[in-house]
Amino acid sequence: MNRTARLYALVEELRASAPRLLTVAALAARFEVGTRTVQRDLQALMESGVPVRTTPGRGGGWTIDPATTLPPMHFTTDEAWALAAALAAADASAPYAGAARTAYQKITASMTAPASAAARELAARIVALPARTDSTVRAAVEQALTDNRVLRLSYVDAAGRESDREVEPAGLLTADGRWYLIAWCRTRRAGRGFRLDRIAAAAPTDERANPHDLAELLLGSVAAGAVRPRPAALASLP
Repeated sequence: MNRTARLYALVEELRASAPRLLTVAALAARFEVGTRTVQRDLQALMESGVPVRTTPGRGGGWTIDPATTLPPMHFTTDEAWALAAALAAADASAPYAGAARTAYQKITASMTAPASAAARELAARIVALPARTDSTVRAAVEQALTDNRVLRLSYVDAAGRESDREVEPAGLLTADGRWYLIAWCRTRRAGRGFRLDRIAAAAPTDERANPHDLAELLLGSVAAGAVRPRPAALASLP
């Protein structure tokens, strides 16, 4: 078993046993390798973002949070290439760009050498002009949207006027190389689109946001006909 296959097998072994802890010695015996090899593999999984955890001391061992990982998926070569190309197209300013980058690395690492080289070559042909979005703002928007939390932000409109808002995120929309947060604005008491590169500051709160239908918030805007997953045009609405 090569290292890539063993890394995936380690994840599935930990998943199958969770929440029971497995020792390094037990894992080494299971995969017929040395304990040092298992330690290096587990460390590599941790560094790549896989949620493996260790409990030191007597009775300790390794486990994984099965709720934060996916079971094995089998893609055709064309499907893997398409995923690699799409993930590579996510520039550094796009929402969830960090997760897209690590997902791309995992997909290409899981392929055979020729398929991985072909996918990387295809991805290298895709370029993007990044928008100027502050990484702190982007991370706050990601967190609020993922956790369904009210987001407090300072927004600069097209005329240069800055205002403070509390918004309830509903989704993201991309158009013409820019990203927009679609949300219910408590200040305007209506759906609004906020260009991410015009958000001067943002911070998620502890308050749960009310659910809002993305399509309903877009009604009456130039993005009323937006479809998933193709991008649609949207003018900044505030």
